[in-house]
Amino acid sequence: MPTPRRRLASTCVGTVTAGLLATGAALAAPDENRTVDSGPAVGAYLHYGPDGVARIPYLSRWLGGREIRVGHTYLPGDQWAGIEGRVSFLEDWARWRRADDDRMFVLNVPMQARNEARVPDQQVVRLIRAGAQGKYDEHFRRLAERLVSLGVPDTVIVLGWEMNGVTYTHRCRPDPANWKLYWRRIVTVMRAVPGQKFKFDFAPNRGTDAIGWTKCYPGDDYVDIIGMDSYDQGPGQDFDDQISQPYGLQKHVDFARAHRKAISYPEWGLFRRGDNPEYVRRMLQWIAQHKPLYHTITDYCPHGVWQCKQNPESTKVFRDALTPEVPGPVVPTPVVPTPVVPTPVVPTPAVPTPVVPTPAVPTPQVPTPQVPTPEVPTPQVPTPEVPTPQVPTPQVPTPQVPTPAVPTPQVTEPAPVEPSPVVPSPVVPSPEVPTPVTPSPLVPTPVDPSPEVPEPGTPSPEVPKPSPVTPSPVATAPVTPGPVVPKPTPTPAEPLPQPQQPPLNSRQWCVPINFGGWLSELVGKQSVCIKIDLGDDFGFWPF
Repeated sequence: MPTPRRRLASTCVGTVTAGLLATGAALAAPDENRTVDSGPAVGAYLHYGPDGVARIPYLSRWLGGREIRVGHTYLPGDQWAGIEGRVSFLEDWARWRRADDDRMFVLNVPMQARNEARVPDQQVVRLIRAGAQGKYDEHFRRLAERLVSLGVPDTVIVLGWEMNGVTYTHRCRPDPANWKLYWRRIVTVMRAVPGQKFKFDFAPNRGTDAIGWTKCYPGDDYVDIIGMDSYDQGPGQDFDDQISQPYGLQKHVDFARAHRKAISYPEWGLFRRGDNPEYVRRMLQWIAQHKPLYHTITDYCPHGVWQCKQNPESTKVFRDALTPEVPGPVVPTPVVPTPVVPTPVVPTPAVPTPVVPTPAVPTPQVPTPQVPTPEVPTPQVPTPEVPTPQVPTPQVPTPQVPTPAVPTPQVTEPAPVEPSPVVPSPVVPSPEVPTPVTPSPLVPTPVDPSPEVPEPGTPSPEVPKPSPVTPSPVATAPVTPGPVVPKPTPTPAEPLPQPQQPPLNSRQWCVPINFGGWLSELVGKQSVCIKIDLGDDFGFWPF
């Protein structure tokens, strides 16, 4: 902690106060419309006494209404009376703290009298051991009772700050073990006072300094907050070095997390490198990232940014970063009615659908050939009622007669033939019974193809021999043996007229009619002729 004597010198207080009033320092009137900050509690060391309390609202207004939640001061360490809290300015700070439950009162408490007297290490060792043995317990009991009586029992007590350095008599390096015992004894004594709610903040310097600060840590049961004082000075050349160096900012955060403690930055600000806005920017970013319980900048020269006018660039960065964004007045957005533009109704032109006439394709009239149905006279032949004898059918082998290929005769259109009426002759029964004729297996071999092949059946004893010249249209039907009847005496019949054969390739078609053996002998050979007349222009005739 640099130049701590300034905090307590009354002559310096008077000089600073007179200077501020004479030069018209930029201290604005308090702003009642403060902005409540929900992040880390913000504060500044403005002065140890009543002037420090009085400047808080002006700092708040300079920062655009940001609430200054932390009031920070120091007890004088020159005599034990000051360490016991027998100073009047405690009442001013207690009054400020009680005015708002959201406020926090931070009080730095020395562990030894003559704290800034440059006491040598050998004497420091004796003082530490005396404290560890309880020699100074009464001083800290009286301090606890004083704070409780002032109505600030929840004061954050930064006890023996920067103990890892060489500045103060309450330093740790001369005897770390007894120093830790001494810390524990003070905490135990103060916590024993009824009504207290103190929080003890262990706050070393950043970096190793005279000793690694973790070697002075008194234990989790006697520490509530782990803080760190960090000014813009060595060790380290830039802010990145301040983060990564041994016992630096990163070590501080990691150590507190490992011990499940909140962190704080009771002192920070500019120093050896002058007006350094980059340091201020990076430190504020670090604070926003790690969210300490509170932080307070040391605001006097050369460290400060409000009361110290020699750091204008850093002042601008600090102010811009901490000034809350105050929303402007809510200007209602005028509701401009959207004009209703009528959609023009464009009539759809009625396009007549063209009527395409279906072409009438004439159906060709194909003349249906009129085929005359020939009228075939049905002969009226009386059917004699003859009993059918039960004659055994001889097993006659069916000869394999090849079917001759009958050429289609080219029939020319013949003249119509009038069939001659057949007059049956009277049959006179004969008393003689003919002997049944055994059918002969002899099958006549046709010489020329006949239009009709006789069906195989029971051969008659007399098979008509086809004429080799003119094929007969009538084939001989098989004769079925009749019953034994008297043999009639045949009367010679007149020769029957033979039907005239149509010429070849004629349009008249004659079909022979077979009436059986004995009836054919009576009526003769008959045929039915059909004439197909398709006209002279008809070019197709299949025969």
